[in-house]
Amino acid sequence: MRTTSSQPVPDSSFNPASPSFYYFAYGSCMCPVDLKRSLGESTHPFVIGAATLEGYRLGFFRKSQRRNCGVLDIVKDPTARVEGVLYRLPWRLSHRLDEREEGYRHETIEVICQGQRYSQVRTYTVIEKLTEEHAPNDWYFNVVLRGAVTCGLPEQYCWNLFHHMHQLQQTANQLDLLRSA
Repeated sequence: MRTTSSQPVPDSSFNPASPSFYYFAYGSCMCPVDLKRSLGESTHPFVIGAATLEGYRLGFFRKSQRRNCGVLDIVKDPTARVEGVLYRLPWRLSHRLDEREEGYRHETIEVICQGQRYSQVRTYTVIEKLTEEHAPNDWYFNVVLRGAVTCGLPEQYCWNLFHHMHQLQQTANQLDLLRSA
């Protein structure tokens, strides 16, 4: 399915009878264009829509060697929630998604999307979490925000995400200045 406005539109390239799995993305994979880069095919047809994961919060508790920056993770927090994108991906893409999410492990969660509860949803969480957050670089910052806005996450959530990433970058820049002084 393709999401436009906030209403799903059937896409003829997706066969609902084929083996598939639900996937909740909360970081760079929210951006279907970036996800296409790893999976090798367009993922727009597989977007169900913006979704909410209760009982978790976001944090940059992994430093990606490939991206040379902090990348997003989710951690349990009964007082928080994470907004993201729910996909229904063909099973044939499962292995490529696992390869992309190196350093993460599967976690099975439940999300709410368009008023419907989805259980048995796959997401990824960092295996070896760092004790403090690391700032994203500009590329990662932009791809995360592009995915959040493109897939229709709530405006206030997008602003909060922007401010969180910006604050991490500002703190990192100040620390770099102190080290070089």
